[in-house]
Amino acid sequence: MGWQCTGLRWPDAQGGPVLGWRRGRQTRESVLAYGTGLGFRASGQRTCVGARGNACPVAAPVPERSTGARCAECGRLDRAHSVAADTIPDDPRTYRVYLAWFGAGMVKVGITAEERGAARLREQGAVAFSWLGRGPLMAARRAEEVLRAALGVPDRIPYARKRAVRADLPDPAARVAEVAELYGRAAALDGRGWPEALERLPFEAVDHAGIFGIFGIEGAGGPDGPGRPVRAVTGLVDGGAVAGRLVAAAGPDLQLDTGGDGVVVMDTRLMTGWTLTAAGAGAEAGVSVPTVVVGGGALQTGLF
Repeated sequence: MGWQCTGLRWPDAQGGPVLGWRRGRQTRESVLAYGTGLGFRASGQRTCVGARGNACPVAAPVPERSTGARCAECGRLDRAHSVAADTIPDDPRTYRVYLAWFGAGMVKVGITAEERGAARLREQGAVAFSWLGRGPLMAARRAEEVLRAALGVPDRIPYARKRAVRADLPDPAARVAEVAELYGRAAALDGRGWPEALERLPFEAVDHAGIFGIFGIEGAGGPDGPGRPVRAVTGLVDGGAVAGRLVAAAGPDLQLDTGGDGVVVMDTRLMTGWTLTAAGAGAEAGVSVPTVVVGGGALQTGLF
């Protein structure tokens, strides 16, 4: 039995991304570092990753292009105990409300358990953010709804849109200014819909460009790097391989410089459920799975 990929995580605000693995009841992590080689080959069939830390009892097959990697039954079980699905309103933990910035004019409001810190923001690929308040779950949820309506911002943004704007980010000052402006509008609401049980937190912008490797790291797609991603992997197949030099990462995405093929985006959600083996030290950099052209920051429809 090989090791099955369980996805990308951002456990440490000072560290980089980590890939998780499982084989039976064994688990392990691989800490990823920018500038180093990364290569893998898919083997066998992609199967359900299970739910709530439990393996799928039937190891059900799942589609190659699904970002969820769960069968219908495990998907229902996972949603049955989910804050996002509003199935645990009596959760006693403290929650935080935040403003997350992904690109010019692209901001959302959301909530996350305080014990998780900013891990949720990094998992979503938020380039910058600020906390707004903290308190009980239902007060945080109420504030999220009020702010969404008052500020005209969504609580969800399709991931393809986040990825499309990431290659054309304004400078850090402009990022912070946009978050600060929305924070000011939120603070001006005072008692108009702001839950009494929610403690207001001071403005403090946090920028993730550095931890994502978007700017300031050689080969990370900045002015002196290899340039913006030109292709994105849309699904793995048995025997399909991806290999290159890791130059940046954000949310679930890894950006790999494959040399002559340019920088390729690997959405690690498409890796979950596969048994992956090392591509080998002598593997040629590149991609041998279906990909799509990325032009002008937007995903095109043609397959190679």
